[in-house]
Amino acid sequence: MDRKKFIIGIAGLALLLAALAGLTGWYANSLQVKQLESQLTELQRREKHSAVLQSVSKQMEEIAVQQNAASDRQREEAVQQTRIANEMRERSEEERRNAIVAQQQAIASERRALDAYDQAQQQRQLAEHQRIQAELSKRVADTLSYISLGRSLGSLAIGQSLTGNQEMADLLCYAAYLYTTRYGGDVYTPSVFQPLALCSQSTNQWRRHDAAIMDFAFVPGRNDQIVTVGTYGQVMLHERTANGLKTSVLFKDSKFDFRSVYINGKTGTIYAASRNGYLFIQTGKGSQTLQLNMMSHPMEVQCLQDERYLLIIGDDGLAKLDMSNNTIVGSRKLDFKVTFAHRYDYAPVLFDDRGRMHIVRDIDHFVTKKVPVIGRVTAFASSKKYNYEIYGMDNGTLFLIDGHHKIRRLTGHRSRISWIKANGPSLYTSSYDGTLNLWITSSEKIEPMTLFTTGSWIHFFNFEPTKNYLWISDQKGNLIETLVSTSMMAEMVRQKLKRNLTTEEWNYYIGRNVPYEPFLSQGRKGGGR
Repeated sequence: MDRKKFIIGIAGLALLLAALAGLTGWYANSLQVKQLESQLTELQRREKHSAVLQSVSKQMEEIAVQQNAASDRQREEAVQQTRIANEMRERSEEERRNAIVAQQQAIASERRALDAYDQAQQQRQLAEHQRIQAELSKRVADTLSYISLGRSLGSLAIGQSLTGNQEMADLLCYAAYLYTTRYGGDVYTPSVFQPLALCSQSTNQWRRHDAAIMDFAFVPGRNDQIVTVGTYGQVMLHERTANGLKTSVLFKDSKFDFRSVYINGKTGTIYAASRNGYLFIQTGKGSQTLQLNMMSHPMEVQCLQDERYLLIIGDDGLAKLDMSNNTIVGSRKLDFKVTFAHRYDYAPVLFDDRGRMHIVRDIDHFVTKKVPVIGRVTAFASSKKYNYEIYGMDNGTLFLIDGHHKIRRLTGHRSRISWIKANGPSLYTSSYDGTLNLWITSSEKIEPMTLFTTGSWIHFFNFEPTKNYLWISDQKGNLIETLVSTSMMAEMVRQKLKRNLTTEEWNYYIGRNVPYEPFLSQGRKGGGR
């Protein structure tokens, strides 16, 4: 039994093994079949890909053939373009050579044109210069002619005025001023200024003092109020009005001999020095007199630099007054005699009998130097801006000293110089000969021009604040106002005109060659053409 089972087991195992072997073979064959199918599929895919590649290669070959044909065409075109470019380059080079030649010709032409232009410009400039010179010569000739005409008309105006024909005198006077100013002439020549002064009738005179007016001062801040002092002990206040001069007597005592006056600009207090040894003081509350025992013959009152103190100057001494309380705060005796006092470098200056001048900074602080001219100085002035000093002497001589210490002697007065006023380059001088002269210091030749003449000694003069009028005081007690503004004089003369010159008068006095012109507007003209 066991053997039978064993054999059966062996047979079953063999059968199992045979089955396993068959199954394994089948599986291996199956795998081989699948591999072969896969290879076949791959070969088929490769065959298709190869067919595609062959088709693409054929297309690429055809494209290459086409590109080769196109490249041949492009090469031929490039060869053609190169030939054309070479031809164009050759033409361009020829044109460049032609352009260089043309440029050279143009440069040469330009040089010739510039040379011609320069020559034409020189000719034009020469012609312009000749034209300007001709016009200048004509203007100079016209200027001289018209200035000469102005002076001639001024002289004729004086003659007409002296004969009583004032209407014609006014017409000729205004024409003289017009042509002189229009052509830059000097209106301060006697032949122009004097007819202006005569025809404008711009001088006024009032007898107010019983004796000589030695000094006066304008009330600070007022053009129309003046305080005068005189040798007969009178102190007066004058106010200029439209109707004349209104006068008030502030003080009168014949024992006093007033020589100088000063008005404090802050308080309005009036100070006047009397030669008999007193100082008169007028305040808003009243007047008083201080006796000056520390000096003899007071002659001058001036403020010191700080304008708080008043310096009183006598022949042989000084006194210092505090103007805040009107008391003497110091005095000093001098070892020299004062002959004249004025101002210099914003301070009082004393001239002595030893030929020296002393600048007073304070009562005990002097700056002394020698007077640069010989003789007795009776008047003095200086101009810091124009750098000159002027000394007036007792014999009527004037000495002008410039910044280079050059001394010029000016003659024109016949007796003692009484006062000098410097106003820029203009110099005004008065004298005991009764004349007031104007000198122009900037002129190469300085000559006097008389502004005013009187039959009495002139002691003092000064401009009113606007500098249009000069006020003058004289030995006879007269106070005189005279206009010195030529433009204002001319306007006063023009306002007096009643008509224009007729054509006949114009041709006779002015000349046919001068174009006629009216001096009055049509609305005012009473005569004329």
